Amino acid sequence: MKHLTPFHLAVPVKNLAESRAFYTKVLNFEEGRSSSHWVDYDFFGHQFVIHESSDYHFDEAYGKVDAHQVPVPHFGVVLPWDVFDRFATHLKRKEIQFIIEPYVRFKDKPGEQKTLFFKDPSGNALEFKSFRNMNQLFEK
Repeated sequence: MKHLTPFHLAVPVKNLAESRAFYTKVLNFEEGRSSSHWVDYDFFGHQFVIHESSDYHFDEAYGKVDAHQVPVPHFGVVLPWDVFDRFATHLKRKEIQFIIEPYVRFKDKPGEQKTLFFKDPSGNALEFKSFRNMNQLFEK
């Protein structure tokens, strides 16, 4: 696997205060710099920024994956197997409404992975996943 460097991702949110509370108090992401219109976060070691945007249109599109309708676009992080389990448990305790509950794909096959989906208060779809063998991230 190549050496990974942190990504930077900025997404629009409808209400900065509501979204800030969600990312800080529900997901427990650590805040970095901020202004009256944006906040950046430590997103599992990556730089994630929410920008308030009153004129952005949050349209929904879905694609079929397995038996699920997956929201597109979506974003997230591939987590270590045990970190995924702890994060999924944390989300359940916070009563996150999942679009797709945590489940295992490709059980006992190359690329075996856990995944889950939910949305933030603005409708941004997030996916978190984990591979039993991280070297199979791009396995065909």
